[in-house]
Amino acid sequence: MGSVRKASAWLGLVDDNDDERYYDDDYSEGTESGDAWVTDPRVKVATDTAEEKGRRIGTVTPDSFRDARAVGELFREGVPVIMNLTNMEPGDAKRVVDFAAGLIFGLRGSIDRVSNRVFLLTPADTEIISGEASAHRSDGFFNQS
Repeated sequence: MGSVRKASAWLGLVDDNDDERYYDDDYSEGTESGDAWVTDPRVKVATDTAEEKGRRIGTVTPDSFRDARAVGELFREGVPVIMNLTNMEPGDAKRVVDFAAGLIFGLRGSIDRVSNRVFLLTPADTEIISGEASAHRSDGFFNQS
């Protein structure tokens, strides 16, 4: 379809019957063989690539102290963990923070408070870069003096 015909169809001056070529009459819903949709093995799934390169961050929102195990398992794998304790009772939240403190001490990591009852646990090989404006003023990009 030419550009003039497309513009005319868009304005409603002519009928747009050109979209019929996009439909296949042989199309059927679902798979006939019962096979699930399989991704092409040449295509890397984002989670696999992220895991290979160590570019994962775990988020855990525990409801009780029993959920602290998920924090520990992720952190032992070397994954930085954002721990959101806002849904917990204060006593249980304190126990989870104590557990996290033991984790970071034993594995030489660090813990930082992100906000009230939200913490970031980082492994020893991870650097936290501050995003404060005053930390980057001497870079020269916005410094036009």
